[in-house]
Amino acid sequence: MARYQLFYWPGIQGRGEFVRLALEDAGAAYDDVARGKGGTDKIMAMMKGQGEKHPPFAPPFLKSGKVLIAQVANILFYLGPKLKLAPRDEASRLWLHALQLTVTDFVKEVHDTHHPIATGLYYEDQKPEAKQYAGSFLKERAPKYLGYFEKVIEKSGGPFVLGRKVTYVDLSLFQLVDGLRYAFPKAAKRIEKKVPRVVSVHDRVAKRKGIKAYLASDRRIAFNEDGIFRNYPELDA
Repeated sequence: MARYQLFYWPGIQGRGEFVRLALEDAGAAYDDVARGKGGTDKIMAMMKGQGEKHPPFAPPFLKSGKVLIAQVANILFYLGPKLKLAPRDEASRLWLHALQLTVTDFVKEVHDTHHPIATGLYYEDQKPEAKQYAGSFLKERAPKYLGYFEKVIEKSGGPFVLGRKVTYVDLSLFQLVDGLRYAFPKAAKRIEKKVPRVVSVHDRVAKRKGIKAYLASDRRIAFNEDGIFRNYPELDA
């Protein structure tokens, strides 16, 4: 298995975590480049197009030999078959890709619970708007997204989104549930009551050998208030 290079900001889980989980579950050899000496400078240089014909807009991006892949869903679409976390037939791969793109939409809305007006503003500059947005998100949007995945798992026959075999989307669902539990512990308990299959996916993924070892290691960056999932008690309704 090739040694991969993952480029993402150090100190936060962020969107890069969805890629890390796939690499860790498969036991793939990879370097988390920005956590090494001069790593952030390397990210910035690549984004500026220094030495890259197709510069990425923003991390995460992944290098596999001479191949450079950007965007989480795109990276996982590439890695899935190689890490045995996706089927090889085209129809199933595209279906899985569509599910991961739905995860992408969900993550954007999670981010907007603390930055509903502008990413360039501090949370403290948009607290009233964040409270209003988060209230709607927890009441309507989060249950709708997770309810959709609940239906997908049910129709697959379970216990995972494609049936009996785990995929990278199941790993992403683990991260979504874990993140919501950190950011909105009260609301998460309420929402989870209606999506037992999603919760079961989370629990099954947490017990997988590679993931279990990763969660117990210092490679797993702790949730914090610089990432996507942030714990502001005033938003947890």
